[in-house]
Amino acid sequence: MQTKVSTKGQVVLPGPLRRRLGIRAGDPLEANIEGGRIVLTPREKRPRQVKIAIDPITGLPVLSAGSDAPVLSSKEVEEILTNFP
Repeated sequence: MQTKVSTKGQVVLPGPLRRRLGIRAGDPLEANIEGGRIVLTPREKRPRQVKIAIDPITGLPVLSAGSDAPVLSSKEVEEILTNFP
């Protein structure tokens, strides 16, 4: 994937990369130079609190990780479930 540096020196991380790593606005990243490359590494975050909630539309129980939880595509959910023990 390709991105550009803005006139302010800002770089936009493509959405698929952010979702795959669960990176949200304001999350800290470590920036280093390794072998002539810029390497951004997400810093460890606190584990997300997950709870069971009732879906207001269906009335069925669902897992909720909060409104700021990353949105997963059907393919990402399928990959997670494929690797589930």
